[in-house]
Amino acid sequence: MKYYSLNNNAPKASFSEAVIKGLAPDNGLYFPESITPLPTSFFENIENYSNNETAYELIKQFVGDEIPTAELKDIIADVLQFDFPLVEVEKDIYSLELFHGPTMAFKDVGARFMARCLSYFNQENPNEVTVLVATSGDTGGAVANGFLGVDGVNVVILYPSGKVSDIQEKQLTTLGQNIKALEVDGVFDDCQAMVKKAFLDASITDKMQLTSANSINIARWLPQMFYFAFAYKQLKDKSKKLVFSIPSGNYGNICAGMMAQKLGLPVDIFIAATNANKVVTDYLETGNYQPKPSVQTISNAMDVGDPSNFIRIEKLHDNDFEKLKNNLHSYSFTDDETRKAMLHLFKVCNYTADPHGAIGYLGIKEHLKKNPNTQCVFLETAHPVKFLPVLDEAIANQIEIPKQIKSVIDKEKVATKIATYEELKDFLLI
Repeated sequence: MKYYSLNNNAPKASFSEAVIKGLAPDNGLYFPESITPLPTSFFENIENYSNNETAYELIKQFVGDEIPTAELKDIIADVLQFDFPLVEVEKDIYSLELFHGPTMAFKDVGARFMARCLSYFNQENPNEVTVLVATSGDTGGAVANGFLGVDGVNVVILYPSGKVSDIQEKQLTTLGQNIKALEVDGVFDDCQAMVKKAFLDASITDKMQLTSANSINIARWLPQMFYFAFAYKQLKDKSKKLVFSIPSGNYGNICAGMMAQKLGLPVDIFIAATNANKVVTDYLETGNYQPKPSVQTISNAMDVGDPSNFIRIEKLHDNDFEKLKNNLHSYSFTDDETRKAMLHLFKVCNYTADPHGAIGYLGIKEHLKKNPNTQCVFLETAHPVKFLPVLDEAIANQIEIPKQIKSVIDKEKVATKIATYEELKDFLLI
């Protein structure tokens, strides 16, 4: 399998090259040269496959022969060591819980898969690789945990000061070893811009090998396909039209779902459920794509004003606006609406959702107003314990602290404060 840059001004790359580089030399995102749908029989008989077998079938063409079959299956088995339960919240409305991993966020799968792929490719490489990553919340913790102790790999995580939850901050600033945290005076978009600039800075890249663990990296992005197949596998009735509502920030997760759809997963519609950061919602209404500075909300992992992966979504729809509109709907919700949804789910549905999952649920409710008789799944992307300060007291008081959180909550934060790109550069080149 070869990958090409969506900026179309860089050499094609192998899977390993794309993983190690993260971003193409022309600053474009890598995209697979071909996508071959799986046999219809695979999805018709998906209940007969284990999660590991399902994941292998989905990912193998994108890895090709660069990781031998046995090693790739071992990587998948190591990554998928936790459950992905589908919970019925209301009739025909389900929550797909993606928070049962080590950092209690959906990004655990992608971060762990990428870390193990990079470790495999780095076996023969005498040079160290530096993973440079920006986070708006859960990416940092998942990447820190996934890469902790990996030989030959250093991790530098940029996060916006005061704009991630206390628990999220602890998960990315307390591990030590090969993990370093930079607390940026700014918003997520500032962090992401610094990371992208570093990849194009020859004064850095001539001296060290950089790669990214954001969803711009194919090894972080593609494994997120697994979730959608795992949800489909658990549905009791597969005859109804299926809609996925995904809380969307950088659009990697929903883009992976669309890749699963390209492989043959029978999905009718995707919903990009957003907070006040609604550049895609506005685009689908007006046809004018206009990135904007991000706005801080209680669903902080979605506080992204210029989502990196949207260019991949456009490519998956042949850059055809009408085709995209037929497959993707988007709705935006306020913090007040999000709080009300969390209370409704708690009091009426006996379900505890975090702010991001609640927005996914709201996307479904909006969709169902005009599209009844549909089976809907929203992604519950992080454990509610990460967002205690923004939860209603009645909800917060009944949440037990999971062991994954207890392991970091009392540790001392270690982070270096920076405000400019030059400070990042100095940190990297020390």
